Amino acid sequence: MSSSEDNLSNSENENDEVEDVETDVKEKEKHELKGILDDVEETAVTWKDLGLIDVLCEACEDLKWKAPSKIQRESIPFALKGNDIIGLAETGSGKTGAFALPIIQTLLDNPQRFYALILTPTRELAFQISEQFEALGSSVGIKCAVVVGGMDMVSQALQLAKKPHIIIATPGRLVDHLTHTKGFNLKSVKYLVMDEADRILNMDFEVELDKILKVIPRERRTFLFSATMTKKVKKLERASLKNPVKVEVSNKYQTVDKLQQYYVFIPTKYKDLYLVHILNELAGNSFIIFCSTCHSTVRVALMLRALGLAAVPLHGQMSQNKRLAALNKFKAKARSFLISTDVASRGLDIPHVDVVLNYDIPTHSKDYIHRVGRTARAGRSGKAITLVTQYDVELYQRIEHLLGKQLPLFKTEEDEVMALQERVGEAQRTARLELKDIEDKRGSKTRIRNMDDDDDTEQFSGARKRINGSKNGGGGKRQKFKS
Repeated sequence: MSSSEDNLSNSENENDEVEDVETDVKEKEKHELKGILDDVEETAVTWKDLGLIDVLCEACEDLKWKAPSKIQRESIPFALKGNDIIGLAETGSGKTGAFALPIIQTLLDNPQRFYALILTPTRELAFQISEQFEALGSSVGIKCAVVVGGMDMVSQALQLAKKPHIIIATPGRLVDHLTHTKGFNLKSVKYLVMDEADRILNMDFEVELDKILKVIPRERRTFLFSATMTKKVKKLERASLKNPVKVEVSNKYQTVDKLQQYYVFIPTKYKDLYLVHILNELAGNSFIIFCSTCHSTVRVALMLRALGLAAVPLHGQMSQNKRLAALNKFKAKARSFLISTDVASRGLDIPHVDVVLNYDIPTHSKDYIHRVGRTARAGRSGKAITLVTQYDVELYQRIEHLLGKQLPLFKTEEDEVMALQERVGEAQRTARLELKDIEDKRGSKTRIRNMDDDDDTEQFSGARKRINGSKNGGGGKRQKFKS
């Protein structure tokens, strides 16, 4: 090839490279412009623009809701027009406000008791939704009743006898009341909302749901809200919605942009060491640590307490009052570490959560989306770190496939981790002793259920005194574990 041809070829290659760079720049500019337009759109639309009355606009401002979120902007106008709604949006995007505001507004137009029924998969979420309804409707006297398992049925029946406007319930306990509470029925319900609809169906509430759908009026408005759409939800959609409007803020499983996600690949036998090392590295933050079993949450909580960390467990075998007490301690920042099963993975809004740590990787990859959604909520930033052992690789790959991206490695120094062996080993032994003590006192069948009775860190001082250097523990004070 002649030198002139070489020059021509080089020139063409340079032109191609320039074009590629220009394309990349244009794509980047387009992406940045879209982000700016989204921000402008978000701030430009007001609550008034959505068709909400003044009293509700003021209630939103009182709750420091500056502007409607995307799911709220797109669903509230349709809801006010009387459409059935299927709302799909990532967790932490304001779904509760999206159905609560139109229900309260239409209730004010036509006041009546037993006006709306809200079904949720977990008890904690039911109480949280009730709080939001009461906060939004405080100036107009909205009355709510929470009907969930694990609490006294008689006091719930008395609440229902007062005929509240809104019933927030888990399906199982609601069916109990429909069967056993004299005079209680849902014949006047105008709105049915299923929040976290996929989870309701995955928890095998299908039989209860069929019973509930048979006793509420066919002429009603129905809202399905969820972060993920499953085949069961589609089946439910066909069964109980009429000409619904589908509001899809995200068409794939995704997490919010301000969430930084990492993984750590570790040997199973050093799992506790890596957990403590990460907590040490990120000291000063508020954590939710997810475990796969009730027993695991208790063991990890006891181990962390033995190291002087203010940890509180939350799991499905605790009594409901104890579950709420544990959650309230964490919300009030009296405890910095909430060790939980998936009962805390759905819908719970705890603004100050800085880090979600998956101690056990979720079996269902969609549960990962919900777990990590407990942080980076409402525009805040947050971190999610997943511990991956040699036995979890396939489950972790499913999560990356669902997210459509590979997550970066959270960097750890192996020698620093190994330096914790003695301290963590002692804490593990202490946790085992304390578990055995409680089992011996109460019997193994009731042990896990009642461990939350001894929830406060201070009560586990007997075995802990044998640990060197634990004098600075308890009460929420942090200590560094680097030796």
